[in-house]
Amino acid sequence: MNIFRALKSRNFKLFFYGQSISLLGTWMQKTAVAWLVYRITGSAVLLGVVTFVSLIPSLVLSPYAGSYIDRHDRFKVMVNSQIISMIQAGALAAMIYFKFYSITGIVLLSLLQGIVNSFDVICRQTLMIDMVDRPQDLSNAIALNSIMTNLARVAGPALAGIALSVFGEDFCFISNFMSYVPVLICLFMMKIKLQKTSRKRQGLWSELREGCQYLLSEKDLMSLILLLALSSMAVLPFNTLMPIFAKDLFHGTARTFSFFESAMGLGSVLSAVYLANLESGKNLVKIVIVSTFLFGGSVLLLSLSNMLSFSLFFMGLSGMGMMAQSAAINTYIQLHAAPVMRGRVISYYIMAFQGVMPIGSLLIGFLAEIAGPKSAVAASGCAGIVSILVFLYHKKKIFTRRDNASIEHQSI
Repeated sequence: MNIFRALKSRNFKLFFYGQSISLLGTWMQKTAVAWLVYRITGSAVLLGVVTFVSLIPSLVLSPYAGSYIDRHDRFKVMVNSQIISMIQAGALAAMIYFKFYSITGIVLLSLLQGIVNSFDVICRQTLMIDMVDRPQDLSNAIALNSIMTNLARVAGPALAGIALSVFGEDFCFISNFMSYVPVLICLFMMKIKLQKTSRKRQGLWSELREGCQYLLSEKDLMSLILLLALSSMAVLPFNTLMPIFAKDLFHGTARTFSFFESAMGLGSVLSAVYLANLESGKNLVKIVIVSTFLFGGSVLLLSLSNMLSFSLFFMGLSGMGMMAQSAAINTYIQLHAAPVMRGRVISYYIMAFQGVMPIGSLLIGFLAEIAGPKSAVAASGCAGIVSILVFLYHKKKIFTRRDNASIEHQSI
């Protein structure tokens, strides 16, 4: 089938299978952490704090991580990051198994995972082109990676909802720890030949400056990263408040909360399947525009809904919009960024996608305490719509310049 063409590449197939298992464990733990923190504290602010510390390293460290990865063996960095993540998951599982419910401990271990992820995510993204045998399969590999991630987002919270009610919280944490075993096995079975790029060896700060200057000169890349940053800071953190929607607004249980995560994941999967069938590089900017409207609009409608069924439907639509926006921007960057700059540009993409979200998580947590969760989610939806209107206002001038440069290059 056309949708699975990237799996013909042995390295990507191994990566895909290993990560599929690991991500199930990750989402089971993520769901269990959110439920545990809110069950123990009843605080929307602390929910935001846990999300903040797990993602803030991406904001601070991503530019450094991108430059570091451009200078070192990306595959070895990814293997080491998985080993450290397994140790972190084991420590958290042990803490919960022995019922040492320390919010401080959860926060510190979440911070450690955030630091590791700031390197690991960039490694995985920049290695994608080295995992596929044919460059034209890159966009398909990115979409399949998104399908894998979001199927885990559907199944992980659903499994967590069952596990939390039947086996208890410790089962979710132990499952995540064990899920790293197949990942490491698959990684050690891979044989990757990294693409070599001719480049001068410079100091770290020179490379950081060079990456920033390159991004500032590429207006199309910069505009898409700024749009993603606005969505990640102002819109995506709405998901932080879903335990409150599930428990307080709809008087549900841990399983009800898992329905919200699963609904968003299902929408993301459907969106990723659509993207996987597209030809490489086709209509990416149009997809970004439509998906951002869908993302902001569905979050706004979610805030107005008083029925669980409608709320889950709008969660699904928000997942579709979020997934299509981030994947289309990711594909555009990978196809248009200079190879020697790919790691550093991807680091800014990760910073925009994950790094600024913790700031938004803290803000929406405080806003929910002051104005209520529904008002906070409504503000997130409105922010998404405003951001795409601003992007549309500037779009023609920015992307006409890129098109003209491409025409001039082809005519030489």
